[in-house]
Amino acid sequence: MSDKAENASNPLDLVKWVLVIGLLGGLVYVYNQYQDVSVLYRALGAVAVAVIALGIASTTIKGQTFLSFAKEARIEVRKVVWPTRQEVVRMTLIILLATALVGLMLYLIDMVLVWLVGIVTGIGV
Repeated sequence: MSDKAENASNPLDLVKWVLVIGLLGGLVYVYNQYQDVSVLYRALGAVAVAVIALGIASTTIKGQTFLSFAKEARIEVRKVVWPTRQEVVRMTLIILLATALVGLMLYLIDMVLVWLVGIVTGIGV
């Protein structure tokens, strides 16, 4: 694609993004100003405003690009071959065993080094 096609923008997009930011900023302000109103009503209002803001944002070029990316990502996730429960349990046990062995080895190396330093410096018992 050419740079012009990738960087094409609709002049109305800027207005839409300002509106989205204004809606979300107003949401935060109103939510904090009306703390005496039930949390349920404030939450429902917040969800409604957020859905409207997302709807407006999705009509912009960047929003449409994001939606396209999200759809493609969902398709790719469906292609993944997920491990079975038995494979997950087996791999988890292997990792735990390997971690325990490395920890034991580091402990033994540390004890040997402490013993050697104690002998060399004469501090050891």
